[in-house]
Amino acid sequence: MQTKVLTAHIPLPLANKVDKLAERLDRSRGWIVKQALAAWIDQEEERRKLTMEALADVDAGRVIDHQTVQTWADGLDKKAGRTRKA
Repeated sequence: MQTKVLTAHIPLPLANKVDKLAERLDRSRGWIVKQALAAWIDQEEERRKLTMEALADVDAGRVIDHQTVQTWADGLDKKAGRTRKA
């Protein structure tokens, strides 16, 4: 696999955490950063996918009106023994 070097200015507290984690896991800084970046990108891609699915639901009219949601939420408060202040 071809690679590309990326450079970033990292705040010292975060860089120190990376160093400590790399030492604890007996891995390189680069490995830690690569794992973190891959996980973050996966998370952002999933978030975008879910957002697009939600927007498609709205476009298709698959929505729940506010009053129905409010009634449901108020029911959760009652089950937990709380009362909701308006």
